[in-house]
Amino acid sequence: MLVTGYVIAALSLCIWLYLLSARGGFWRVARQLAPPDARSSPATAPAARVVAIIPARNEAAVIGDAVQSLLQQQHAGSIHLIVVDDGSTDATQQAALHAAAAIGRSDNLSVLTGAPLPAGWSGKVWAMSQGVAAAATLRPDYLLFTDADIHHDSDSVAALIALATKRRLDLASYMVQLHMATVAERWLIPAFVFFFLKLYPPAWVAAPGRATAGAAGGCMLVRPEALARAGGIEALRSQIIDDCALARAIKRSGGAIWLGLTRSARSTRPYGSWAEIGHMIARTAFNQLHHSYLLLAATLIGLLLTYLLPPLLLLSGHAPSVALGAAAWLLMGVAYLPMLRFYRLSALRAFGLPLVALFYAGATVYSALQYSRGRGGQWKGRAQDMPAGVG
Repeated sequence: MLVTGYVIAALSLCIWLYLLSARGGFWRVARQLAPPDARSSPATAPAARVVAIIPARNEAAVIGDAVQSLLQQQHAGSIHLIVVDDGSTDATQQAALHAAAAIGRSDNLSVLTGAPLPAGWSGKVWAMSQGVAAAATLRPDYLLFTDADIHHDSDSVAALIALATKRRLDLASYMVQLHMATVAERWLIPAFVFFFLKLYPPAWVAAPGRATAGAAGGCMLVRPEALARAGGIEALRSQIIDDCALARAIKRSGGAIWLGLTRSARSTRPYGSWAEIGHMIARTAFNQLHHSYLLLAATLIGLLLTYLLPPLLLLSGHAPSVALGAAAWLLMGVAYLPMLRFYRLSALRAFGLPLVALFYAGATVYSALQYSRGRGGQWKGRAQDMPAGVG
């Protein structure tokens, strides 16, 4: 029995050795930042016609800033913004229109009232589809899919265009900086990005020979012809993890894609409580597991072995187990430290990652429960991820 315990303890250490050395260097945040060739000045960035599309549902509180940041981009081409109001019950449309008028850019903004949601479509993808249809008349060189809560620095779009042009990319996506003000955000949000990059290592995403494909929906620059070649937005109609589905479709159709981190775009959406972040995780967690309870069980076991076991081994009282647990916990901290630095947080928070992982495990279980109750994928009053025959 003691030997079995040592084997399990050694397995935990081996997991972290693998993650650090053979998982595409996902944890090396400096490598995931937009590369120097993306930081062309607005004056030297390639000219391009860009149509930005914002699907918006009850976003009156944040959309004004997003609209103004996009309409004040500095680049050699043109930018037109399409806001698709997805059944809002607040003043989303008025907030967008007022923001554009306040900076004298009303001519560069179109606000569409979204059509009723058809069966078989997720709300955001349906809004994106209407935006793409409207954008076609403007004949853009690029489509920029972004969210209503994203603030773009004035050179953000030019940098993406420079990157896409130099590397001949069909999809270039930024994982933007997420809101970081509350206690819950400071503990949970860096881990969200860390886990995301672990699942979709950017080096693997960019590698043509690997099937791994991921994107971050807050900021995705796409060539329209690549989107059409991948089957168009219609190919994603039922997806609630639409960003990664889009990346898979483009890569499978032969497109070149890139995913990275940036400091030039950031979310203004606050998550004030632990519960809010828990619901955000639960919205897509079980969908990510393909609604498989077997994968759910495997995920929970994996989280136990990877994150919870190392500190627990320190309490075992057996010197070899203590040593293995300490080594695994140390490697865990080494892997997580660059993400904490990216968000300018104390390195001491790395010791709390096992408890953060426990929170994510709970949110994933809750996601499965919500799905079983016919309430999966909850977003702004919609349940979008439900078993067949429910809803």
